[in-house]
Amino acid sequence: MPRVKRGTTHVKKRKRLFKKVKGYKWGRKKLIKQAKEAVVKAGAHANVDRKKKKRTRRGLWQIKIGAFVKERDLSYSRFINLLKKNKIEIDRKILADLAVNNKKVLDSIIKEVSK
Repeated sequence: MPRVKRGTTHVKKRKRLFKKVKGYKWGRKKLIKQAKEAVVKAGAHANVDRKKKKRTRRGLWQIKIGAFVKERDLSYSRFINLLKKNKIEIDRKILADLAVNNKKVLDSIIKEVSK
């Protein structure tokens, strides 16, 4: 059986790994074993944090809507309840955007709902 030299594939694999850990501190950026571990853990945290991001965004939207609605003498929960009763299906992301960028439209929605 002929001898196999793995120079190119080994170097390519290592380069790919070190590209992922660029900017990490201490041995995690230059030692193979620690770099592999760091990449695995970073991947796990990234997966969890993608879920957390959705949670925090929704909370932020609720705060924006709540602040806008509070100025119109309504509570957030009451406003959402009125939207559901009137069968207006606008999600919180759009409502938060309207509260920041297009206040007149959201004002008209509030007037329509609170009749």
